[in-house]
Amino acid sequence: MALAMRLPAISRAVTEVASAPVGLRRLFCSNASRFSFLSPQAESQTPARPQAEPSTNLFVSGLSKRTTSEGLRTAFAQFGEVADAKVVTDRVSGYSKGFGFVRYATLEDSAKGIAGMDGKFLDGWVIFAEYARPREQSQPYQPQNNMSRPPYYGNR
Repeated sequence: MALAMRLPAISRAVTEVASAPVGLRRLFCSNASRFSFLSPQAESQTPARPQAEPSTNLFVSGLSKRTTSEGLRTAFAQFGEVADAKVVTDRVSGYSKGFGFVRYATLEDSAKGIAGMDGKFLDGWVIFAEYARPREQSQPYQPQNNMSRPPYYGNR
């Protein structure tokens, strides 16, 4: 019943879109890939992510939950000598967290590894490879003194 009440409204909307100016028809057309909804100025103003310095260590993201360190090593070994490959796993389940690191022996091998595996399929998932960024130094943990607050004794 509710659908029967909505049918006239839907047909009116379709008729309005068909008679709308060409500019509005572009918003509702099925081949939206031809039209860019962002202006060129908006695209140029978005800040790009800073690129990491070239190194032998690669960051690989987009990994399947079933990808192992050995599978990662095998996939990247065809582009050079892999010194180490590590998939970061969840402590409880043991499954991949979706990212890992590959360390090559030389810079040239790491560049070939990025060119060969970035945007390619591994275990049914598209993976992305880029130079790893160095870890940021975090502040050492300092416990806070909670003595400034009176203890909680519950409802009195």
